Amino acid sequence: MLPLHGIGGRGDLPVPLWLAIYSAGAAVAVSFFALAAFWSRPRFEGTVGRPLEALTRIVDHPVTRAVLKLAGLAAPALLLGAAWFGNPEPSLNPAPTWLYVWIWVGIIPLSLLFGPIWRLANPLRTIAGLVRRTSYRPLPDGIAYWPAVAGLAGFLWLELVYPEGSDPRVVAIFTTTYAVVNVAAGIVYGPSWFAIGDSFEVYAETLGRLSPLGRGAHARLELRNPLAGLATMPQQPGIVGLLCLLLGSTAFDGISRWSAWTRLTGGLGHIPVYTLGLIAAVAIVTALFLLAARTTGPAQIRPGAVGAAGLPGAFVHSLVPIAIGYAVAHYFSFAMFQGQEGWLLATDPFGRGWDLLGTSGTRIDYAFLGTGLIAGVQIGAIVLGHVLGVVSAHDRATDLFRRRQLRRAQYPMLAAMVALTAGGIALVTAS
Repeated sequence: MLPLHGIGGRGDLPVPLWLAIYSAGAAVAVSFFALAAFWSRPRFEGTVGRPLEALTRIVDHPVTRAVLKLAGLAAPALLLGAAWFGNPEPSLNPAPTWLYVWIWVGIIPLSLLFGPIWRLANPLRTIAGLVRRTSYRPLPDGIAYWPAVAGLAGFLWLELVYPEGSDPRVVAIFTTTYAVVNVAAGIVYGPSWFAIGDSFEVYAETLGRLSPLGRGAHARLELRNPLAGLATMPQQPGIVGLLCLLLGSTAFDGISRWSAWTRLTGGLGHIPVYTLGLIAAVAIVTALFLLAARTTGPAQIRPGAVGAAGLPGAFVHSLVPIAIGYAVAHYFSFAMFQGQEGWLLATDPFGRGWDLLGTSGTRIDYAFLGTGLIAGVQIGAIVLGHVLGVVSAHDRATDLFRRRQLRRAQYPMLAAMVALTAGGIALVTAS
């Protein structure tokens, strides 16, 4: 069975666990007080990047668009072919690795490096676009991003809870169902559906806000401060739900790998216990963020400074680097090791005894990354993600609160970020 979890307990930290937690929490706190002392006005709101005219012409050229669309269609076709018709044994079929590693984990570096590229290659958009209609049904009022949240919850349940989630036929059923539902919705509601209903596109677009590449005025590509791109995130309740779901599910991924969790739940039903555990982890993270955001100086907010999602929506963009830091910490070693399996198994994707890539019999190289390096990446990703989250939250706070109230108003959010930092390190290091 393919191991779907990206982490295991680490007992080989280069420093004691308590020191790593205290140091990381101190780094977040110190960065906050430094910002409070020297950063008193917003610097990211409305920032204009440097236009990249030549790159815009290349990316928007019909040939480039066609190549991206063809690549986007070929990838899921190959995945579905291997999942439906390949070897039924998970360890001998590349489809689970392609879905859970190459696509799910690969979205992170792809979006951070290239920004909104997923939208251009999204095969579901392409297929739905083949059905020409003169008009589309309007999206229901208040739908926001909740369809994407629901789809993402289903995917994460499959990955983290369902014990047969790595079975190729299960992967095939999920992927086919997901594609059919979203293509049908895209035909009914038009291209606007994918921006709020396709979980993978919404996830990629959310991460892409932190990319140095983005679309600026007149839809031109521009080189920008990544945190300035992050500040443009829509303030919608659905985005709050999406990011809290990501953080909570990653936290549960760590908890479910603890030996204590295994001992406590060993004799109980796997699916109900793990489902409740996932729900509880998401609920705790959501409650922590909502409490911190809503107690962040509500009486001192400048009139008209926040949207319909209130303070949680105003500060939700600060969760993006934290979510990325958690994901890197949890899935780095998983991607580096299990990702090799996707390439090795691609030599015989349909279980016919082929050796298309000449890699038959080759095994995963577990020696090219040391445990110390892995632990360093885990801790560094969490700390960097939280520091960037503090910077983003503080920049937004300078636009919401008057200077004399700025530091005091942010104490609840600071406390939440320190708690998330310490908890994140404990999750990826404890056993």
